[in-house]
Amino acid sequence: MGVPWPGSSATQLASGRVGTTVLAMKTRLASVEPHDRTRSALLMTHSLSAISRSLRACTVFAALSFAAGDFTGLPIIATSGQAHEVSAERLTPVVLAVRNARASVVSMRGQKTVVEPTQAADGTETEAPRQVNGMGTGTIIDERGYILTNYHVVADVRRIEVTLDDNRNFVGELVAYDSAADLAIVKIAAPKPLPTIHIGTSSDLMVGEPVIALGNAFGYEQTVTRGVISALGRDVQVSDTQSYDDLIQTDASINPGNSGGPLLNIDGEMIGVNVAVRAGAQGIGFAIPIDSALQVASKLLNVQRLRGHSHGMTTQAENCPDGPVRVTKVEKSSPAEKLGIKPGDLIVSVGSQPVARPLDVERAFLDHNVGENVAIEVRRNGESLNLQLAMSESTVRPIPVTTAVADADSRMWDVFGLNLSEEPRSTFERRSTRYRGGMHVNSVRPNSPAAQEGIQPGDILVGMHKWETASDQDIQYIVTRPNLEQMGKLKFYVLRGKDTLYGHLSVAAKPATSSQAATRR
Repeated sequence: MGVPWPGSSATQLASGRVGTTVLAMKTRLASVEPHDRTRSALLMTHSLSAISRSLRACTVFAALSFAAGDFTGLPIIATSGQAHEVSAERLTPVVLAVRNARASVVSMRGQKTVVEPTQAADGTETEAPRQVNGMGTGTIIDERGYILTNYHVVADVRRIEVTLDDNRNFVGELVAYDSAADLAIVKIAAPKPLPTIHIGTSSDLMVGEPVIALGNAFGYEQTVTRGVISALGRDVQVSDTQSYDDLIQTDASINPGNSGGPLLNIDGEMIGVNVAVRAGAQGIGFAIPIDSALQVASKLLNVQRLRGHSHGMTTQAENCPDGPVRVTKVEKSSPAEKLGIKPGDLIVSVGSQPVARPLDVERAFLDHNVGENVAIEVRRNGESLNLQLAMSESTVRPIPVTTAVADADSRMWDVFGLNLSEEPRSTFERRSTRYRGGMHVNSVRPNSPAAQEGIQPGDILVGMHKWETASDQDIQYIVTRPNLEQMGKLKFYVLRGKDTLYGHLSVAAKPATSSQAATRR
């Protein structure tokens, strides 16, 4: 998707958290993870023996009367070859929150093709493709290299370049996405486990509460901005085809490149995904609440959808950020039903993975094979059950991510007059063709743009405009383009027998709604 369509010899068709006290600071100092690999030569970490020596020499720290072990991770500053300790007053909760989170925040870059209207010498309006460099941010949510970001950050990007906090570079793979929710999962092949973000909850957020935004703002990696939560539950319309519901509003500066990055609370926990800023305004930014984002992420990483394996359980988070997770549905004849798991059971752990949310269940099963026993701890009526669950091959079509695919099918029918389904890949394997896939035309609406262009049931749609049409996700991407109604006629390609045919589909203009309220970052 997003690949410019190649030339063709086709035939023309007929036409406030409180965290500033010394006590809170002590607690946070003790919880600092050893993941921060700060690139600056100015920051180092004391050993316990060095801390002890510093305590004897520094009356400020001695007066605090803390145990030496509580200072693990304190930095020292090197100036002109000498070092001195950072005072407790400078080591604020904001500093600690950023230090704990930044190792799990990545910068993302890539190049994509955009089509822009231009005016020819004779005054006629045409469209011309242009290569643009995009940038954004992502957050590592699984140590195996799974990164959560906004879909608009990686949509149409040929090569997703991911840079970690320690300056290591990787090429990311778009694993799954939900364009309606504007969320995506990107995977990098890191040789060792990666540090992950500390995930909080958006269920207890307070207006006025301090927050911190991290991201690749304007290409400046690991930029930190801070502010407060200005409002909750904001609905924001970006375009005729893209809107967001129930967003967090903040005055923390969110700039181009911040999209996909984490919004943190003062404890350094991720409580939102930065996504947009109010056009023409200052200090009005928006983030997707983390609870909503993780619901989508659990569907994107669903083991049946990604691997074709089934455990047979549908789960739901309890009203507690630390879990457990409740089983809401058990599929008939599934491994879970055969094992005796029932709706209402609470899942405590899967394998070595403690379960706090449905995403943890899917993450735990991802690397296990069909038939392999996986330990699962279930709590029922206060009793713990230790079971062994072995997944089976899925006998049903992968679970849809959301209703977005169904909505795309409806919009394809309304706008173009086509009812489509994925053509089996074996069709293209038998042919000598460069096409990787296509959409089978099941029916054509009478008097529709497709009917007027001569498209027939049985044709295989293989391309439209500059995009390939090899899957439901490709169709979903096309019909949700914000500027679809302004693109005029779209060139399309269909296979009919041994021939490749082409034509131009009209796009019915949609009445304009409200003016744009926000711009995605």
